Amino acid sequence: MPNRLIDETSPYLLQHAGNPVDWYPWGEEALQKSRDEDKPIFLSIGYSACHWCHVMAHESFEDERTAAILNRHFVNVKVDREERPDLDQIYMSAVQALTGSGGWPMSVFLTPDGHPFYGGTYFPPQPRYGMPSFAQVLDAIDDAWQNRRDELMASGQKLVAAIQRQGQMDAQSASQHTELSQDTLHSAFRALLQSFDRANGGWGQAPKFPQPMILEFLLRYHHSTGNTKALDMVTQTLEAMARGGMYDQIGGGFHRYSVDDHWLVPHFEKMLYDNSQLARVYLHAWQVTGNEFFRTITEEILDYVMREMTDPAGGFYSTQDADSEGEEGKFFVWTPDEIREVLGDEADIFMAAYGVTRHGNFEGKNILEFVGDMEQRPTLAEARRRLLEAREKRVHPGRDDKVLTSWNGLMLAAFAEAARALDRDDYRLVAESNADFLLSELRQESGRLLRTWKSNPEQGEGPGEAKLNGYLEDHSYLIEGLLELYQTTFEPRWFVAAQELAETMIEHYQSPDGGFFDTSDDHETLITRPRDLQDNASPSGNAMAATTLLKLAGFTNDLRYVDIAHQALAQMQPMLAQYPLGFGQWLQALSFTLSQPGEIAIIGEPEAADTQALLDAARDGYRPFQVVALNVPGTQPPAVPLLQDRGLVQGQATAYVCRAFACQAPITEPDALASTLKIGQTDSQ
Repeated sequence: MPNRLIDETSPYLLQHAGNPVDWYPWGEEALQKSRDEDKPIFLSIGYSACHWCHVMAHESFEDERTAAILNRHFVNVKVDREERPDLDQIYMSAVQALTGSGGWPMSVFLTPDGHPFYGGTYFPPQPRYGMPSFAQVLDAIDDAWQNRRDELMASGQKLVAAIQRQGQMDAQSASQHTELSQDTLHSAFRALLQSFDRANGGWGQAPKFPQPMILEFLLRYHHSTGNTKALDMVTQTLEAMARGGMYDQIGGGFHRYSVDDHWLVPHFEKMLYDNSQLARVYLHAWQVTGNEFFRTITEEILDYVMREMTDPAGGFYSTQDADSEGEEGKFFVWTPDEIREVLGDEADIFMAAYGVTRHGNFEGKNILEFVGDMEQRPTLAEARRRLLEAREKRVHPGRDDKVLTSWNGLMLAAFAEAARALDRDDYRLVAESNADFLLSELRQESGRLLRTWKSNPEQGEGPGEAKLNGYLEDHSYLIEGLLELYQTTFEPRWFVAAQELAETMIEHYQSPDGGFFDTSDDHETLITRPRDLQDNASPSGNAMAATTLLKLAGFTNDLRYVDIAHQALAQMQPMLAQYPLGFGQWLQALSFTLSQPGEIAIIGEPEAADTQALLDAARDGYRPFQVVALNVPGTQPPAVPLLQDRGLVQGQATAYVCRAFACQAPITEPDALASTLKIGQTDSQ
């Protein structure tokens, strides 16, 4: 008989609906049962693409004897960390405080009031790796609950107090208001240069993660200063990652991270948030360098998302698993015989270019890495297409097909920007469909966002189900996507929706002492109200809020947005200089405001040649420090305040450029506009 998870929409929770464990979703029913039956809560947090989550599920949660222990002594609660980042953050802080490290699957034991008192990550079915068995942990917890409960309760209270203090310390450590300074950007650059892996690109040792926010900051730093070392770090890293096995050489898209320090062997799961950010940074690197390889990688990522990660309703799916047929990476690796069967006489050339050997580089098979000359790669496109066609016949990895508002906002931004930069109308259509979907399915009549949506395929073409309160990141990421879409299409509705979401964000998430909380003021009461300031694999909601408010200020001339963003940046500034790897999105926001960004208003008929010529001048190359708005002549009042009281000059399309509260004379010639926009900016070419 299925357990209570059968009524959930999360694919991760549904994976456990057939367990013999009497799972509950997080909610009042489980908490009340814990209080009524005087049992501690066993809280298990993971996500559908997590390899070790699958391992622990198979070893322990599918095991009848282990399930009997859990059901007898605990109230068991399953949480999808992607649906509930607030719970994940709170209880991950507890596990890290208890053990010094964290990860998923996360296993936490709570008192009936939600206070954590013991936790860890993966526990094996038998004692090994220096760890007790899961059954031993359960028996020990039960014994302590029955016989030493006062100690556990006191421990839980102390741990919660420590978590609350940590949240306060994070805010307090960032509360020294200092004037925003270019010195912070220079210090961050020097720290990144010092810690850069000159042999392999990137930062840190194995396992090695992509750092798209840091790469974006370095592109902006190069653009502002002309520093070639900043650009060199970016191009070396991007080329190494895209050549390596961390990139899916056949199907496009990046895997989560590399288990080695040279980007060869990946952890094979694919995440929407990684690929959205990486698509944009490769796009920007192409704009800066003109390197067609970077453009190709951008298009391959986005084409993969269109092909495999897009719901017919318009949303983007969340993740693709590492495992298929019970083996990690099986879908993605090749033997020489498999390649010869597809490519015939062309196989040897392909295998030489992609490092394929008889012995392999991964458990006797081959992860493809591009080791050939860069000029050779385009000539192998047909071979890659044929291999992709053959690979499609394999058993595919599982896919988490829930749609998350925040991650969709990031991918919306990628498609929207790529559409205008690459002149890809298909990308524009995808972006518009996604924005329509998000605003219709995940925004309530009140204007508030919901977190997650899942289709109901068993109901045919019927509507999906959207639920759970939206978080700060849902609002700030979607604002970013909508602003990029507005600058691609200039349809006022996208700007209007972005500004409305910004006002909602300020009303319900802003903290009295600056910055924002991750949860709204009417969110479920938890043991603490989380506020994550650090950028992780995806941007901090706070950092993206600052970024988008600064852009909105350019469109609206509303200095309130600037004040809110500057207050947050001033609080964070000491940490940006000292720990740049943890604050890449913050560094981008700081770069934007210190650049004295340009505000460009263009008046003209959208399809007219003179209007298009001005748009081309405004969009030419890499333009990270500006916002662009367009209005049809005579349309008043415009949706975007920047366009207010602007008109044609002598009947010609006209551009108005403002920077640092000062506006230039109206411009009708594209060359003059290009020259004006270069003032104060280092030529990044």
